[in-house]
Amino acid sequence: MSTANIVATEYRNVPLSILTESKSNPRRIFEDAALKELADSIRSQGVLSPLLVRPLNERSFEIVAGARRYRAAQLAESETVPVRIVNLTDAEALEAQLIENLQRRDVHPLEEAQGFRALLNLDEPKYSIEQISAKTGKSPAYVAQRIKLTELSPAVVEAFYKDEIGVGHALLLAKLQLAEQEQALAACFREDWGGGSKNKRILLPVRNLQQWIEHNILLILNDAPFSKNDATLNPQAGSCHDCPKRTGHNKLLFADVRQDACTDPACYQTKVDAHVAKTLAAKPKLVQISAAYGQPAAGSAAIPRNKYIEIKQGKPQNGKQRDWPEYKTCKSTTEAIITEGTEKGELRKLWIYIHNLRYAKLLIMRSVARR
Repeated sequence: MSTANIVATEYRNVPLSILTESKSNPRRIFEDAALKELADSIRSQGVLSPLLVRPLNERSFEIVAGARRYRAAQLAESETVPVRIVNLTDAEALEAQLIENLQRRDVHPLEEAQGFRALLNLDEPKYSIEQISAKTGKSPAYVAQRIKLTELSPAVVEAFYKDEIGVGHALLLAKLQLAEQEQALAACFREDWGGGSKNKRILLPVRNLQQWIEHNILLILNDAPFSKNDATLNPQAGSCHDCPKRTGHNKLLFADVRQDACTDPACYQTKVDAHVAKTLAAKPKLVQISAAYGQPAAGSAAIPRNKYIEIKQGKPQNGKQRDWPEYKTCKSTTEAIITEGTEKGELRKLWIYIHNLRYAKLLIMRSVARR
């Protein structure tokens, strides 16, 4: 048989032996019980819906849609199955597989995601998220979030396939960098000992994970001590303004994040460190202070927080507060930079305050200059 003789669409029965499963089929899960049930149905009634196939050569066909029916027919020991033969390009075959999967109720979100990703990765024709959205009838945000699922870490993928977490949890985890995903995965659960000897993991609601991510992962860029437009702080990453890891860069993925934030704590910290080094190189006389609790690291030039008092920005609320050193000001001020602690990189103003003529404490005042 020559492929040139095949019309645009043709129906026939073909032997199972000349059919090949498609490597691009996003479906990866075939439940044994469901296959056996379908095989029993095929033994009694046959394959009621033809498989969609395309010719590979003169003697074989690739299954575009119908891999589950094909496997069940093998279990039922059928010799032939009905097929619909259509000449399809790789792109058209992918489209057909994706749309067929979207119409199934039992499709796993990861399989759906792989289908979207396969279309997006095509070189010819080139698809955009908006074009895939139009082809499948899904919103651009839906498509973008599903594609992001293909970037889940192996541990999260395993938990997702085992139904240990839901699609809402997976969608939130997929927006994080790989280094943070497993840490956030642990935050999806709480341990419940229940008075017994064995603990039980309880899956927390999606909103709990979202709150945990906002408090532990996302870094609000308006609070950053460095310039978001400075591409030299981390040349490999470039500026924050152009970074795809910034929530404000992709509203399709981060429509629920109110403030523009960084999702890559490692890159953020690299820029903070570079900013501190750059600032100290330009102003070597800057006093270094620590905002962390406890003593600074050995050899640190930072003055610990128990050796200075921060001057308050507002006015005293009562007469007693007016005598507090936190509300005192002085013309003899000098600049300082926080080099340790959560506020690392921020500038302060400080001055020496003599207390009982026995020891000096540094009083600092927040710099009004914002970056």
